[in-house]
Amino acid sequence: MVKAEVKYTGGMQFVATSDSGHAVVMDADSDVGGSNTGSRPMELLLMGIGGCSGMDIISILKKKKQTITGLEAQVNGTMADDYPHKYTEIGIEYIVRGKGVSEEAVKRAVQLSMDKYCSVKATLEGSAKINFSYKIIEE
Repeated sequence: MVKAEVKYTGGMQFVATSDSGHAVVMDADSDVGGSNTGSRPMELLLMGIGGCSGMDIISILKKKKQTITGLEAQVNGTMADDYPHKYTEIGIEYIVRGKGVSEEAVKRAVQLSMDKYCSVKATLEGSAKINFSYKIIEE
């Protein structure tokens, strides 16, 4: 079982601490009583899918002996107009940087992450449409 503790610290700020001991500050905009001292919870969801799938992709590409110098996941979300303002669509573009990187290896790594390994994507599946693409930049 994975756990997190989320503590209210005043205004609209919360500090969340995970089992691994790392903390994240969450806060709201000043127009709703916050002080803008941290990420919004829904932003963290987008960061989570980018980080989860990014770790998968890097791991797979390393196993395929690809020379990767960088990976970015540009993640965006479209939210419903009505409450609870959930994500209806999430788009991810992976930007893979490296030397002589095989497009087939990148395509396979991204597909494996999205179809099999990324637990954040699997959790969100069915709630939001998730689109993904990639591009390779030779360095």
